[in-house]
Amino acid sequence: MTYLSTENLSKRFGEKILFQGLSFGLQKGDKTALVAPNGTGKSSLLKILAGKDQADEGEAMLRNGIRVGFLEQEPELDAGKTISEFINQRSSETVRIIQAYHEALDAQSANYNEKTHQAFERASAEMDRVDGWNYEQRLEQILGKLDIHDLDQSISTLSGGERKRVALAFTLLDEPDLLILDEPTNHLDVDMIEWLEKFLQRSTMSLLMVTHDRYFLDSVCNHILELDGGKLYHHNGNYSFYLQKKAEREEALGVEQGKAIQFLKREIDWIRRSPKARTTKSRSRVDAFYDTQEKYGTKKVEQELKLEVKTSRIGKKILEIKGMNKSFGDKVMLRDFEYTFSKGERIGIIGKNGVGKSTFLKLITGEIQTDSGSLETGETIIYGHFRQQALDFNPEKRVIDVVRDVAEYIEMADGNRISASKFLEHFLFPPSIQYTHISKLSGGEKRRLGLMLVLIKNPNFLILDEPTNDLDLQTMNKLESFLADFPGCLILVSHDRYFMDQLVDHFFVFEGEGIISDFAGTYSEYREMAQEKERAQKQDAYEPKTSPKAASPTPAPKKKKMSYAEQKEFGKLEKEIAQLEGEKNKLEALLASGGMSYEDLAETSEKIGKLIEQIDEKSMRWLELAELAE
Repeated sequence: MTYLSTENLSKRFGEKILFQGLSFGLQKGDKTALVAPNGTGKSSLLKILAGKDQADEGEAMLRNGIRVGFLEQEPELDAGKTISEFINQRSSETVRIIQAYHEALDAQSANYNEKTHQAFERASAEMDRVDGWNYEQRLEQILGKLDIHDLDQSISTLSGGERKRVALAFTLLDEPDLLILDEPTNHLDVDMIEWLEKFLQRSTMSLLMVTHDRYFLDSVCNHILELDGGKLYHHNGNYSFYLQKKAEREEALGVEQGKAIQFLKREIDWIRRSPKARTTKSRSRVDAFYDTQEKYGTKKVEQELKLEVKTSRIGKKILEIKGMNKSFGDKVMLRDFEYTFSKGERIGIIGKNGVGKSTFLKLITGEIQTDSGSLETGETIIYGHFRQQALDFNPEKRVIDVVRDVAEYIEMADGNRISASKFLEHFLFPPSIQYTHISKLSGGEKRRLGLMLVLIKNPNFLILDEPTNDLDLQTMNKLESFLADFPGCLILVSHDRYFMDQLVDHFFVFEGEGIISDFAGTYSEYREMAQEKERAQKQDAYEPKTSPKAASPTPAPKKKKMSYAEQKEFGKLEKEIAQLEGEKNKLEALLASGGMSYEDLAETSEKIGKLIEQIDEKSMRWLELAELAE
């Protein structure tokens, strides 16, 4: 069943074409991710599909009766309301239905007749449709998981991240048929991201989202919609499958382009020797030449982000911290912390919000002072600090002027000096954008400009606080490659699990009350260890206390618990089994149609046999994991 279909959608922003002639459909059960570079109008497209904006051309058509929920990248909430008032506002269909049910119940109780009874029956049916009976339970669960507790707090006092979580809770509570999410994992910590991941895996809602979190994409999505060079490509599978198919497509295109280039070289020589080309055969050859030239000869070379800045020399002494303490009132952020940094170290920072991570980074860079202890920085150290908060750009300033305020010329890794304009091109700001006002840049373009202003100073000690927020996947991959080869020191704060796994050697774990421990391993290994520890604590809490005098029976073998990897496998198996069952049912329907040849019958029967083997194998594995989960 098609929930949403589009035809020839086009959108401009000033003189810039964001997208043009897009046509596609979203089916019931699709969990779709939209993948495209920054500046191609992803957020604008989502707004059009959610009915919050209009396309310049074309139309988006929603099936009758389909309810749509939309989470914007930067939600605008009514600052005059409390959280409770916002969540329970009448604009929520579920809340309206619950209120209508209570009104119908009161009316029937006060005056029972055929009219009030029918109104009550209709209201009850609507409650069934939106599962209004469990609204309070869902409300409590979702708000708790997103760390929203004080519902009387005014929205005007919330940070950007808190507003995003409130808007996400509101969107999820309504349980729409089609859920449209723009960067839902921004401002969420890892526990929240993993909860949202499982919530969307279990949900029957259809989904369309833009996100840079690759683990999240891989776990949740079964359909990738890629916008590349103005064309749309559909990939029925998760993110790993999409990467495989994209690589195959680009390899095939490379071969095809290579053949076309050889053809063009031969035909150019022929055209020069036979300029008039009067015969029918010659004219067709000329036409073929121009067709090939239009398709390949004038194909725009795709720009790439070039992170090639010079890294300043780093001496023997990096950073030495002894007995560092910091408190704000009664709240202890760091207690007697000591560490000596080595050359080329890559440290990740882990911890819940409010436990001192940002304070630690500000202490290192000298933005704030310690209460006691010492912090000695080597003479050659140049810090580059990329902050999570949006940079305070003057919106009326042009891009080129922001860079020129720092430097007219920038020294590159090979020793050459290039102009600010040329350096901007390395960061995917062509001349056509360099004289654009900051106010017209997308969120991802502003983040990319902020990263450039950090690197322009040639730092040898990078401190990156949530650098991947709002970046497209192409930019993130380039940033990963740059950081992997970066010869200086790196401190990284990120909720992007994949990003951390690729770049970090060990972690400072902020546990609260000023305690910081050191964990050696990958981010995934740390999460698995933390979850195992949490499960063990819960199990210990529920185990009955036995009297020391009572005879102790022979203990049963301790049941093995599911590892983090097994949990992810368990979550995927249900979807995989359902997909295989669907394929088998389609093939069985073809067999029953009676319109197939003998060869097709044999081939289809063989496919069904293989599908049954796969279903049996995965079902046995699911049963094994289900026993561990109980």
